[in-house]
Amino acid sequence: MPDSSARLLVVLDADSTLIRNEVIELLADEAGRGAEVAAATEAAMRGEVDFATSLRSRVEQLRGVPVSAFPRVQARIEPTPGVHDLIRAVHDRGGVVGVVSGGFHEILDDLAPVLGVDVWRANRLAVADGRLTGAVDGSIVDAAAKADTLREWAARFGVDPRRTLAIGDGANDLQMLDAAALGIAFNAKQTVRARADVVVGAVDLAQVIALLP
Repeated sequence: MPDSSARLLVVLDADSTLIRNEVIELLADEAGRGAEVAAATEAAMRGEVDFATSLRSRVEQLRGVPVSAFPRVQARIEPTPGVHDLIRAVHDRGGVVGVVSGGFHEILDDLAPVLGVDVWRANRLAVADGRLTGAVDGSIVDAAAKADTLREWAARFGVDPRRTLAIGDGANDLQMLDAAALGIAFNAKQTVRARADVVVGAVDLAQVIALLP
């Protein structure tokens, strides 16, 4: 992570952007509720329901999952093709890579450093006696929080707002895409594709390199 001003900032969503998976669905599989949670996640990403309300209801389905399941979930995660190429390209240009996610620190804290991400923010799961309680611990990282985080990181790293990029796939990424100088719909739902500055259809983050300032 650079100590002085960075030349650019690229902020990605995590689930279905940085990685191919939806982590909450992998966790729900551990509770035998994967199909139910997957359907609710799809509706939230299309913008059909309020994200925070949807997340709370989906996290309730995780009640009782042991924290010992986290390594099994980690083992199932697939980084999106091209992610290493994109992060390397941003760093080569003196930039910072951030990830802001409606997912969970419990997974991202291990994954992000391995991928070379500089800074990240996500939700936290409440735990009691080694098991998930079915609640989110603290405030929820929703659409507004994602946009605010992009602005905060730009200020923190001294990045000109005109050199910020945001990449996401779901409705809860729209405010973040609007806050960036260039909002990129990646592997995205139609509502996101319609509002983004650029649409990348191929599931290959290396395609974004040509768009870097």
